[in-house]
Amino acid sequence: MTPLPQAGPPVTAGPLQDLPPLVFAEECDRLRDRLAAVARGEAFLLQGGESARSFDGTTAESVGGILRTLLQMAVVLTYAASVPVVKVGRVDFGRVDFGVPAGSGDPGSHRLRRMYEASATTLNLVRAFGIGGHADLHQVHEWNRGFVTDSPARRRYTELADGIERSLRFMHACGVDPKEVHTVDFFAGHEGRRLDYEEALTRTDARTGLPYATSAHLLWTALPGRETADDEHLAYLSRIHNPVAVELGPDADPDTVLACVDRLDPDRVPGRLTFITRMGAELVRDRLPALVRKAEGEGATPVWVCDPVRGNTVRTAGGHVVHDFDALLDEVRGFFEVHRACGTHAGGIHVALTGDRAAGAARGARLDRAHSLDLAFLVAEMMGERA
Repeated sequence: MTPLPQAGPPVTAGPLQDLPPLVFAEECDRLRDRLAAVARGEAFLLQGGESARSFDGTTAESVGGILRTLLQMAVVLTYAASVPVVKVGRVDFGRVDFGVPAGSGDPGSHRLRRMYEASATTLNLVRAFGIGGHADLHQVHEWNRGFVTDSPARRRYTELADGIERSLRFMHACGVDPKEVHTVDFFAGHEGRRLDYEEALTRTDARTGLPYATSAHLLWTALPGRETADDEHLAYLSRIHNPVAVELGPDADPDTVLACVDRLDPDRVPGRLTFITRMGAELVRDRLPALVRKAEGEGATPVWVCDPVRGNTVRTAGGHVVHDFDALLDEVRGFFEVHRACGTHAGGIHVALTGDRAAGAARGARLDRAHSLDLAFLVAEMMGERA
């Protein structure tokens, strides 16, 4: 693979262009195929993880906690709703303000190199977790370890895990032992905020001659208001062959959504484009229908995903921003109601979560493991109603 010619501002990453890719084009293609199934209503997308993670916080324990939580949520959704779940983990470093050692040379190059190294460490942990036995379905009860005894999420999950174990024993007795029971595919995604970093890790696929971002399988950008679909981030996403996504806030209008579709998915390829909506519980039922109808009416088949955490936060007396869990659940209900009324597919959820073990752990506008599982059970119920 060879670097793409630079586009836009000069890339300051320098040495990053000579480093190995963090992900591969074939993996990005596989994710796009699976997202196409989501767009058709044949699968469900679960995105989750932490944004603004610090480098020091990237440990096997912290990453493993997030992955175990995602696996538990995916098991709930798969077992209760009988659909495959596409799993995309999120760990962003682009927003972190980290220091640069004195005498380290170009500060911009140093920062980008640290982003690359932290991402490589995280992806190595993810891959090892997925194939090293930790993700084996026979471990469903082991993932439950660490919950407080009286957690409602623990009790519900334990009952579900018992059912999975009975199914696995039955399969084993019948001589059936598929590899999918023992391993799991995790994909990586992040907000493509640092274009110098993304450009430096863009490569041309030797098989097809097409450009891919190799910093993650899925990249997205924010479109919080009435902005044009011509800014530099959308221009970059339009050039790469990865699946891409756009965040839509409550002020997004139908014409802007259509402009995003025309810019990022002109050929209307299922799996290419995802919209991550974060309207808030009070506005989702009013604002989302027009966006969905506009895109679908123009022949687009995007994956529609609900991010219920960011739009449903409150500030405490001490000045901390925390999520309003009841409002969060109501936005998810509204998201499903809108798609049911529009005749479209509620394709997934995007959740900021910590992987913390203790129920009720306060970590700002992110969910602990107990709340994450509560959300998964609610979504599974609504998916069952949809079916």
